[in-house]
Amino acid sequence: MALAGAAVAATDDTVVARGAAARLPAGAVLAAALALPGVMAPAFAENAPEQGVVSFKYLHYEDSQPDLDRTKVTAPSVYVMTPIGARWSVEASLVSDSVSGASPRYHTSVSGASRMSDERHAGDVKVTRYEDRSAWSMGFAASDENDYSSRAMSFELRRGSDDNNRSWNFGLGLARDHVGSTNNSQLDERKRTVELMAGVTQAWTANDMVQLNLTLTRGLCDNNADPTISCFNDVYKDPDIRPRDRNQAAMLARWNHHFDGLGSTLRSSYRYYRDSYGIRAHTFGAEWVQPVGERITLTPAVRYYSQSAAAFYYDPVYDPDLGEPYPPGYFTSPPKYISGDQRLSAFGAVTLGLKAAVKIDADWSADVKVERYEQRGGWRLGGSRSPGLANFNANIVQAGVSRRF
Repeated sequence: MALAGAAVAATDDTVVARGAAARLPAGAVLAAALALPGVMAPAFAENAPEQGVVSFKYLHYEDSQPDLDRTKVTAPSVYVMTPIGARWSVEASLVSDSVSGASPRYHTSVSGASRMSDERHAGDVKVTRYEDRSAWSMGFAASDENDYSSRAMSFELRRGSDDNNRSWNFGLGLARDHVGSTNNSQLDERKRTVELMAGVTQAWTANDMVQLNLTLTRGLCDNNADPTISCFNDVYKDPDIRPRDRNQAAMLARWNHHFDGLGSTLRSSYRYYRDSYGIRAHTFGAEWVQPVGERITLTPAVRYYSQSAAAFYYDPVYDPDLGEPYPPGYFTSPPKYISGDQRLSAFGAVTLGLKAAVKIDADWSADVKVERYEQRGGWRLGGSRSPGLANFNANIVQAGVSRRF
């Protein structure tokens, strides 16, 4: 079970190799930029890390629609990174998700929803080797839940320019998943995913840093010849028939600018996404990193998301004779692909957030982050909207503590 947020299917940024990025020696412009709070520093640092870190996080997610409290998720996690000698580091993380609440409706006009609960246990490990102006990483990840399991591996390479003010990064990710269903014990689907990523990070001035990443993903089902069964289907909805492959492409651009007079940093981003389902999506984000005294940092954030509907999505208009959730003409002339999943509809969404971080002492730090997500069919940027969808809201709270050692 993925988190039930309606934008999850189209907006998740898949990370080829997660965790701390390669540390590269800093050039003159970059060294000045790195001294600024809130300026992104992936791929830029002096050498392999000299200290380790252990972090504990707790996340609580809860979404709702009118007259229906839907899904609740609690997710405690732990992350550890430690250097090994002068050239190596190892990172590992573990997370356990507990999901409960009402299962997703066919459409928001359907009254009532079944109850469900599930647990997911996941972990990953990554090993990084540091050279003079480059670093490479190998990673492995595993995730298991009642109806879904995944195994993945990744490779990442980062290379700095001669003046060390620019870093190129390349990544390859491979995943093999097993898809089942608590409603159908005979469902046994396999999914293979290949992801390629390339990007560049540039220290533009002492106060500016820019980044551009491109990601291509291809997913394939390879275990069942029945064209109506796909590893991409939502097995808890009927009718829901999707293609047995999915191609995705995303471009992510970031620009961080530091304001000397205020001591603040603006982190801005834009992401364009498209896939073979016909979805086209735009995401605009901004964060304001504001130090308060020497120990506290406040970061308010806003994000706007908009997407078009999948080519085979149908709006919630039901056959009056057959009833919900079948659309008119479904049994007389069934389409090849069809889905009423609200996550594939045309909509817009706004997320507001605030993060507070405190440096307790030289080794200890803590943070709390609160976000509010609201989705509306009428908030889509341009183009047609999907009618008949109830509002969708979600609250996310995350708290954590970290210690260096």
